[in-house]
Amino acid sequence: MSQDTREQVLTHPTDHLGESRAGRASIRAVVHSEWMKVRTLRSLPLALVGGLAATVGGTMLACGTYGEAELEAADFDPVFASFFGLNFGQIAAICFGVLAVAGEYADGGIRVWLAAVPRRGLWYGGKLAVVGGLSLATGLVTGFVALLGGQALLGEHGVGLGAPGALRAALGCGLYLTLLTLLAAGVAAALRSTVGAIGVLVPVVCFLSPVLGEGATTRFLPDRAGQQVLHAAPEGGLGAWSGLGVLALWTAAAVWAGWRVLERRDA
Repeated sequence: MSQDTREQVLTHPTDHLGESRAGRASIRAVVHSEWMKVRTLRSLPLALVGGLAATVGGTMLACGTYGEAELEAADFDPVFASFFGLNFGQIAAICFGVLAVAGEYADGGIRVWLAAVPRRGLWYGGKLAVVGGLSLATGLVTGFVALLGGQALLGEHGVGLGAPGALRAALGCGLYLTLLTLLAAGVAAALRSTVGAIGVLVPVVCFLSPVLGEGATTRFLPDRAGQQVLHAAPEGGLGAWSGLGVLALWTAAAVWAGWRVLERRDA
């Protein structure tokens, strides 16, 4: 958020939200103010674009360098291969969710916004609506570009959108990134720290599954469960949508924890 905008809010918080009485801000005004924050803070659009670029770029590099032995292997999944870059793009999604929430605490901006929107649930809901909506839009674009671009580079081994699981995977990529971003936002609200939230989430989401390998419990980790939707034929015991449902439960728990901290603690 720019300094000029913040000074305007400090002086006339309710006017900035388009309301005439303090404490009566509407959801529309709150969503608009959150949208303005994303537009004026350079780090947030960069995180969104960075996630798209990292996912698509990583996928293009991987699909363009597969050897014949890998392409002809019995267990090769051309649909899942189109989302190799998501291993990098999901880090940007986590950063976007964390920065959007924890950034409010870094410079005391949270006190300004809670003065303008005394109903904390309204502010929290508006924040999550904007963060989730932008993540969904960017995630869907990411999913379709990664899938179509990756399949084009696989040549005769590639498949189209009509192949089993392909369209579901492209849509699932958008849902996966949205849930992951909201999970990050909830953890950030609970910890109130950018470094703390990223320090917890990146190792858990990005490194824990590869380190622990296949197992009865690792299939329920957020990334392992959520990425089942990206496979043409889900593996590991969870289905495409049930795996995404497990990730949704992780997200709901994180959002709830963030809300409890916001509700109970002083800004």
